[in-house]
Amino acid sequence: MSRKQPFQFLDLPRQMPPRIPVEARVAGDWGELYQRFDKAEAQYQAGRCLDCGNPYCSWKCPVHNAIPQWLQLVQEDRIHEAATLCHSTNPLPEVCGRVCPQDRLCEGSCTLEEFGAVTIGAVEKYIVDTALATGWTPDLDHVPGTGKRVAVIGAGPAGLACADRLARAGVQAVVFDRYEQIGGLLQYGIPNFKLDKDVIARRRAVLEGMGVLFRLGMEVGRDVSVDSLLADFDAVFAGTGAYRYTDGGLPGQDLKGVVPALPFLVHNSRIVTGSDPAGRPIAGWEDQTPLPDVSGKRVLVLGGGDTGMDCVRSAIRLGAARVTCAYRRDEASMPGSAREVANAREEGVRFLFNRQPLSVEAGADDEVIGVTMVETALGPADADGRRRAEALAGSEALIEADVVIIAFGFSPSMPGWLQAAGVEGRSNGRIITGDPGRLPYQTSHERIFAGGDAVRGADLVVTAVAEGRDAAASIVQYLANTHARNAA
Repeated sequence: MSRKQPFQFLDLPRQMPPRIPVEARVAGDWGELYQRFDKAEAQYQAGRCLDCGNPYCSWKCPVHNAIPQWLQLVQEDRIHEAATLCHSTNPLPEVCGRVCPQDRLCEGSCTLEEFGAVTIGAVEKYIVDTALATGWTPDLDHVPGTGKRVAVIGAGPAGLACADRLARAGVQAVVFDRYEQIGGLLQYGIPNFKLDKDVIARRRAVLEGMGVLFRLGMEVGRDVSVDSLLADFDAVFAGTGAYRYTDGGLPGQDLKGVVPALPFLVHNSRIVTGSDPAGRPIAGWEDQTPLPDVSGKRVLVLGGGDTGMDCVRSAIRLGAARVTCAYRRDEASMPGSAREVANAREEGVRFLFNRQPLSVEAGADDEVIGVTMVETALGPADADGRRRAEALAGSEALIEADVVIIAFGFSPSMPGWLQAAGVEGRSNGRIITGDPGRLPYQTSHERIFAGGDAVRGADLVVTAVAEGRDAAASIVQYLANTHARNAA
């Protein structure tokens, strides 16, 4: 298919792939909401691209994908070349095509946004899914081995991206993770209706085909020491993520029926995928109290980010009688994807904006009966430039609920084994990297590098991918510099 006339976007409207009907979703269908484009649909949507001289979509993308170029390759049905180009900037393109908030990134910056942005994410998903299904794999035949080995701690997006780039540089990457599957929050924190876990399994096969080794169910500091890693490997990358939930300090938050978002999502992901028949403990969560069953219950989720949307939409599929999301600012200020909010609302989620929780209320046997909330109005901007949510006196009211899920966000926690190795961290748990005189992503320990949420705090999957990718480049440079010094 050749490129159509420059104003094709006027003749062909923006189109998303077909979706699972809402009736099936609310009945408990956990399949990926957005289905796949077929060849004709992908080519027509790719053909809407204007091929801008200064593509804002690429600049807005944290990994700076060559978006207009691979859209052109899709039109020409050169899918293997398109997949190779996708992977040149993004080690996990099929994941980002599914979970990135494109409305805030590439598509939100598309020149055609006023007419309907190009459906970049759906086309990216089409490229990689199609290429892998037809036998394409990364070609590393031309890459000579260096004899160097790097231990990658954490099989989340940062660790997987780092391992990919190390393999492409001829470095043996061995990935350690405390969970039983790779992916980190891709596997356990993001529900199946956004990211089917077969996608993660397929990516593991691709990485293993590139020579990456996985050591799963192994926790550094418990099953293997950092000293042994430093003895056995030439460098270490820490992509330990952000698993500590933000504690709002609400009175009553320890009541029965109140649960942080991450254990709720991890637990349900294991149930849906059938990967937890024995009810294994959730790594990183100290309280192993059984999680509440939301079927037939009134569920209240506190927080308006993407994690909050994952929680409310999961609760719908688990058969909750009523699901409510409360957020302290207005809808326009929500940090989550507008598309996810729209999907949640379509599935029956009720939203309460400008509501600030004050306390969780107890009934009989210390079980939660609801949350006392106060209405808010937006005041002056805070230090981050966001308008403060200011409480309106006398507006307090009880929002009844049988289950309360706290989704205020996550932050990293500096692992003890890193501290023992002399790696410096901040008071907020973030690892310090890239100080003057160091390579990007290099910690205070010369041979330990870090990236992703463990360094910047909880952020997007694609930013973790970008940092894991770029950290690998620094590791490769460090290994080359060390080799040169030793040879001198």
